[in-house]
Amino acid sequence: MSDTYCSDCKRNTEVVSDHSAGDTVCSECGLVLESRSIDERSEWRIFADDSGDHDPNRVGGPVNPLLADAALSTVISRGPNGSNGDGSLSRLQNRGGDPERAIVMAFKAISNMADRLSLVATIKDRASEIYKRLEDQKCTRGRNLDAIVAACIYIACRQEGKPRTVKEICSIANGATKKEIGRAKEFIVKQLKVEMGESMEMGTIHAGDYLRRFCSNLGMSHEEIKAVQETVKKSGDFDIRRSPISIAAAIIFMITQLSDSKKALRDISIATTVAEGTIKNAYKDLYPHAAKIIPDWYAKERDLKNLSSPKA
Repeated sequence: MSDTYCSDCKRNTEVVSDHSAGDTVCSECGLVLESRSIDERSEWRIFADDSGDHDPNRVGGPVNPLLADAALSTVISRGPNGSNGDGSLSRLQNRGGDPERAIVMAFKAISNMADRLSLVATIKDRASEIYKRLEDQKCTRGRNLDAIVAACIYIACRQEGKPRTVKEICSIANGATKKEIGRAKEFIVKQLKVEMGESMEMGTIHAGDYLRRFCSNLGMSHEEIKAVQETVKKSGDFDIRRSPISIAAAIIFMITQLSDSKKALRDISIATTVAEGTIKNAYKDLYPHAAKIIPDWYAKERDLKNLSSPKA
């Protein structure tokens, strides 16, 4: 009970809430102060049989427009002691087979892998859409599901402007190798090219796409991150024929040499998933342009001679 102003009593009085009718009634004069009010409290009644399942949730998963029934189909569970204890209804339902079972499993695999990489929902949806288009062509049968799913995520990341390296994708691909993922990616691009009649847009990868994540993994300061970003931007003016991820790793190595908290080449290799030898080769190409690409505000108090000379 709580106090509320009653217009008949002309003062605050205790009121009684009748939840079944939605009425709020004055306890002294009986005046209905509010009718048909909505109870906004959580409702945790359990609609369960004697199976011991006391889960109060009674809604399904979110609607999925990529499935034929929008994921709103009914699944009959098998309870050990409930009304369906013999499992007969469940067996009858499974006897007919589920045409959506394979694609549902693929969507779950995409969701699990994406969660392990902390990918946003838009990338998950894009990867699911790519897989659905493959499934509609009935070309996934007999192929490595983990490799196909991993390749869908790789392509989705690139299309959404948040690329991940193949090594990063491989680390969450449930055993699929780098070569298998690469083959799956080429297969998907080829199949979707046939469907669309033109090459599939994969999105261009730039060295700057990886910087934030790599610098964060290394625990670099805001000043160092800003210097790395400006250096990568200026390096685009020169003909450095290396992959974007190699350039990003080499520039991080270059900037950290000028900072107080130097990073070992091995640590940078682990954080960027780029081999130490590859970083050295990219650094060798960038070194002659160091004075032009490293921002003056960062290097003016530090001697560029501190940069180690690349070995021939």
